Amino acid sequence: MEAVTDPSVGDALAARAARVRDAMQQVGVDALLLSLGADLPWLTGYTAMPLERLTMLVLPADGDATLVVPGLEAPRVAEHPGLFSVLPWAETDDPVAIVAGLVGRRVTLGISDRCWATFLLQLQARLPEASWLAASTVTSPIRAVKDAAEIAALRRAGAAADRVAAQLVAGEIPLIGRTEAEVSADIGRRLRAEGHDKVNFAIVGSGPNSASPHHEAGRRVIGAGESVVCDFGGTMAGYCSDITRTVWTGGAGPASQFRDLYAVLQAAQAAAVDGATVGTPCEDVDGIARRIISDGGYGDAFIHRTGHGIGLEEHEDPYLVGGNCTALVPGHAFSIEPGIYLAGEYGARIEDIVVAADAGPDALNAVDHDLAVVDA
Repeated sequence: MEAVTDPSVGDALAARAARVRDAMQQVGVDALLLSLGADLPWLTGYTAMPLERLTMLVLPADGDATLVVPGLEAPRVAEHPGLFSVLPWAETDDPVAIVAGLVGRRVTLGISDRCWATFLLQLQARLPEASWLAASTVTSPIRAVKDAAEIAALRRAGAAADRVAAQLVAGEIPLIGRTEAEVSADIGRRLRAEGHDKVNFAIVGSGPNSASPHHEAGRRVIGAGESVVCDFGGTMAGYCSDITRTVWTGGAGPASQFRDLYAVLQAAQAAAVDGATVGTPCEDVDGIARRIISDGGYGDAFIHRTGHGIGLEEHEDPYLVGGNCTALVPGHAFSIEPGIYLAGEYGARIEDIVVAADAGPDALNAVDHDLAVVDA
């Protein structure tokens, strides 16, 4: 995503920078050094390429921000006067020394969680008096609360993913006789056709592979009479989608045990969505789904958290997991995706993206949650 010069975008970036600087003062951070990861585009509109050449925004709590970029990348950056200046460096320059010079005597520094380790080590050598912490300490709680424009972007991405999921549950995506990899590629093409700029993942796990939550689609040929978990998402205008639906192949229908498993899962997912209300701790939403699945006899088969935040990244704060006491606030956007996995047999997962709102949980995905029998 390259920076744009729309005044409304500049206003949004300025508002974000002001909130970040307020948080920096509260935490006691003198400067943020932002490189790879979502913090940089969130604050500048510019996404750095993951190069061996250093790109870094130096954002002091008490001064002007400067975006240090390789000279050959500078044409991709649109400068926002008053927000940050652009400082290109030449191939024979030392960008670490440039950043260290901009940092100056500031000693408490936050650095991008995904900055290359080589640059952190070089900066630590250049700034021996500095103390370091993850930039997400400052930025993640702010980024987790989406503004109206971000929620609208997530809604558009979610609707596009919904259209592909609707094709899946309607039996319009052939499964039987195709490999998981072929179906994964097909789903990816459909995501792009529905407006996504890129595909982030398209998990397709069939038969016993459906019991592996992050199965990598491979050469297994999908047959009749088995569970197929399809978990897919991409990026659309900078914001992510993520949806999971589980279907059953063949006309005979699933065995009674799988129907029971799926009914428990569906009840857990629906209850967790309904329970994701403003003021509810994240761990309590996880607990809602976990109790229903445990009471249904499948507690040991629910092996991951109930959900994760979503925005510019597929996974970000807030995380719906035991031990996270963060209370949901309006604008928190996250997945609700419990799963049940019986190793060596089959598994199932249902996932929607939900936004916490004063009026109640706002589900961005609406594709039918009932178990669909497809490719009959």
